[in-house]
Amino acid sequence: MKAPARLWLWIGGGLLVLVVFTAVLQAINNLIWQLSYLLPAWLVGPFTLLLFGGGALLIARVAWPWLEGWRRKRSGSTSAGATSAAPPSNRQEAAQQQLQAVDQLLERIRDAVQREALQQERERVAAELERGDLVLVVFGTGSAGKTSLIRALLKDVVGRVGAAMGSTDACVSYRLRLQNLNRGIRLVDTPGILEAGDAGQRREQLARKQAAEADLLLLVVDGDLRAAEQEVFLALAQLGKRLLLVLNKCDLRGSDEERRLLALLRRRCQGRIAPEDVIAASAAPQSVPMPGGKPLQPEPELDALLRRIAQVLHSDGEELIADNILMQSRRLSETGRRLLNDQRQQDAEAVVDRYSWISAGVIAATPLPGIDLLGAAAVNAQMVMEIGRIHGVSLSRSSAQELAVSVGRTLASLGVIKGGMGLISAALSVNLPALVLSRAVQAVGAGWLTRVAGRSFITYFQQDQDWGDGGMQEVVQRQYDLNRRDSALKSFLSAAFNRVVEPLQRQQKQEQLPPRPEGRR
Repeated sequence: MKAPARLWLWIGGGLLVLVVFTAVLQAINNLIWQLSYLLPAWLVGPFTLLLFGGGALLIARVAWPWLEGWRRKRSGSTSAGATSAAPPSNRQEAAQQQLQAVDQLLERIRDAVQREALQQERERVAAELERGDLVLVVFGTGSAGKTSLIRALLKDVVGRVGAAMGSTDACVSYRLRLQNLNRGIRLVDTPGILEAGDAGQRREQLARKQAAEADLLLLVVDGDLRAAEQEVFLALAQLGKRLLLVLNKCDLRGSDEERRLLALLRRRCQGRIAPEDVIAASAAPQSVPMPGGKPLQPEPELDALLRRIAQVLHSDGEELIADNILMQSRRLSETGRRLLNDQRQQDAEAVVDRYSWISAGVIAATPLPGIDLLGAAAVNAQMVMEIGRIHGVSLSRSSAQELAVSVGRTLASLGVIKGGMGLISAALSVNLPALVLSRAVQAVGAGWLTRVAGRSFITYFQQDQDWGDGGMQEVVQRQYDLNRRDSALKSFLSAAFNRVVEPLQRQQKQEQLPPRPEGRR
């Protein structure tokens, strides 16, 4: 009976370890034997210990970076495998995972006001996961008959029909039920759109916010889409929600005109919504005069609209809810990431600003002729590592040095160093002694080049350690162009004059003062 292959591997490995161990012992024994001839007996032990200790330290020094990288890679893959959740089986689970990601973002946002606002929105979306009603939001201009449509749907007066535009100042919700639909419907009447003035714009923003939280949208118009209404329609269609376009006030036109308008609207909406989602309705038909009697008030004509709403909610209601909640969760997560990115941007720019003045201070303190401006412009490894840590990236010092030198070389190859020093020299051409002017130009130029390089690194880390399609050269060139603009350059030079030029002037004056005479005894 043959032994398993794994057993033979273990036996072979054991024999190999035994051979290596024996060879090492033999080498140690030979070394001690040789040393005993060359050294006094009392020095053989300490020298052997020192020799092997130094060898062990050398091996550890060489092997440590490799072992550290292997450990990080292994721990990173383990933690990623441990924390990565299983793929969601439905939209509700996907939304729950998005909310958990928001919780992690909340812990990292320092601004209390922003964190509280995001927390409140997170709780609202979490409550949406547990709700039971479908949300149907009615959208439209103040004269299109939104409130009349809602009144007809509810068969009750719920608003001031016929009032002036802007009468619906806030969103109002009503609840109704449709036959054979398990869920209730929350009908939301929004303020009118396309109204003049600041108040009208605020009401429109409120209406758009409600639209973003809806499961189903109704856009009410009373004729062909005007240019402004077309923009609103496109904005709503781009939300990715189910949208019904309701042509209201059909009682005011004949059947031929109604068919023509419906065909026109369906052509305008082609590719955005289905033709059957453009429906005619008459929410508040005009009364018909009756000779010698009370005018006859016709019933609202909403059968086609109610049938379409029922069809959509019966067939796609659960999907609409799930899609809406998932969309809100993703939007909330994007908001949290944007806040965190803004925070990182501020922190990283503060680091770049600090190291810019450190670089300028070093050059100002060491007025060496022909100083290596490439080395002064290349951001030191410590700054690169700090920017990386802000963006959640841990870099070794050697990697940071490599990155800094690469950007420094790019600064030189693009002519940024020469161009930058020319800009600084021209800007500082003031009435200064030659030595002070030379040192000031070098110091301020080094600080400015450090700023260009540092902001290039910020872009690199913001793009997940990727320079983009144009590579490092394009990023550096763009930062050079941004920082040489009049407003940016003037702001930097104003600070540089206080931080660098004036201290150099004071130092020069002190050096030129005659020595103070000694007092007489």
